[in-house]
Parts: sequence; structure tokens; C-alpha cells
Amino acid sequence: MIQLGQPNNSWRVSRNEVNLCRDIPREAWAFAAHPQDLTMNLRTSAVVIIDMQNDFCAKGGWLDTIGVPIDAAREPIGPLNPLLTFARNREIPVIWVNWGNRVDKLNVSPSTLHVYNPDGKSIGLGDPLPANGSPVLEKGGWGAAIVDGLSVDNRDIFVDKFRMSGFWDTPLDSILRNLGITSLLFAGVNMDQCVMATLQDANFLGYDCILLTDCSATTSPAYCRDATIYNVKQCYGFVTTSEAFVNGKRR
Repeated sequence: MIQLGQPNNSWRVSRNEVNLCRDIPREAWAFAAHPQDLTMNLRTSAVVIIDMQNDFCAKGGWLDTIGVPIDAAREPIGPLNPLLTFARNREIPVIWVNWGNRVDKLNVSPSTLHVYNPDGKSIGLGDPLPANGSPVLEKGGWGAAIVDGLSVDNRDIFVDKFRMSGFWDTPLDSILRNLGITSLLFAGVNMDQCVMATLQDANFLGYDCILLTDCSATTSPAYCRDATIYNVKQCYGFVTTSEAFVNGKRR
């Protein structure tokens, strides 16, 4: 018999038989978290990293150009790399969910465009940056690329998004379900906007949601970060740090 599908979601088939049983391996991993400590199956988990892109995190990018201090947005770079090494060594999928608009912006509504260009005179989605001409968050452009300093691997998975939630009008849910993923570790920027919106939608879709506070950041005021962490613990899942996760133990 041969395997059709992904390791956690596959059939075994031959000329005369199809075996529909899915043999999902188990690797229980326990670590400290809030509001309760967690044990999860590493074999059905994934790391979801949101919007760690030049336009949000790099000098000369979009936020930097319009005067938003980017130091906070760069804070996840350091703690993310050990997490990525841990995940790849254990074959945990690493999924980059990055804003990457179409050149023609045909799937971006006026309500979304208005958020980033409220007066029609600002630098909005798809507009060229004055320093290098890069169109803001356009797929294939410099601004949409992953910021320098983060390790990228050819095994990683890449999903373009066009709204704050990475699940809206994207294949993210289909990819996760086809991989047999049930638990998601969230990282990226901005914690209170795109990270939170994606985490909320994941919760609504039935995924287990864990926010990694040291691998997530925001350029918003501090109370926005505090409110996000409070709401995740209260309504949508759990919070921990990448250090606590990486230093967990098999159970």
C-alpha cells in the first residue's frame, strides 16, 4: 500500500483496498502557561508567525516611513529564532502568514484601504515608499518580504493574507486541517491587531490557541498589549513565552 496525503492526515491505498484510518503520532509536551499549564501534542501543533515583514519591522519600511517607531515591532526577532530552531528540529510546521496584496488590489475593499489611508493623502496599501519605491505590502515586493534577522527554511509554509485575520479569504484553514493540526502557537505583529484577529478566528474555528508573548509585539500603546493578553486568557486560549515552551518536558 502507498500513502496518500500528509503524515497526520493520509489514506493508505492499494489496487484492491483503501485504509481510511489516520494514525496520528503522539508526542506529549508539557510547559508552563496561563491561566493554566499546558500539555499538547507536538505532532499536531504548528507555529504561526504573522506580519514579521519589512514594511512593519525594518528601517525604511512603511511604518518607519510614516513615523511609527519600529523598535517594538522588532522585539520578536531575537526570541523567534530559538523557537524556529526548536520547531524545525521536531518537524513542527512553521507557517509565515504575511500581508501580500495583489498588484491590482481587486480583493481589497474600500473599508480596508481607508484604515491605512483615511484622508486619501497618506501612504496606503500599494503606494510606493518615497525612499525606495517599494509598493506597500505588495506581494513580491521588498516591503512584504520577511524582515532580515529571521531564519527561513525551505520546509516552511507561506500564506498571503489581505485582512487583519490570516484566515479571511486565505487557504490557511485548509492547510492546517490537511496537515492534521489542532494546536497553534501565535507570534508576530501587531499583537493587538493582526495577531489577535487571526488568533480569534482560529479559536472560532476550533483550534487550540497559545499566544507567545515574547515573540509577539505591538507598536500600539502598552494598554493595547495588556488588553490583548487579558482577553486571550479570558476568552480565546492561553499565553506563555517561547522560553517556557522550548524548555518544556515530554510527558
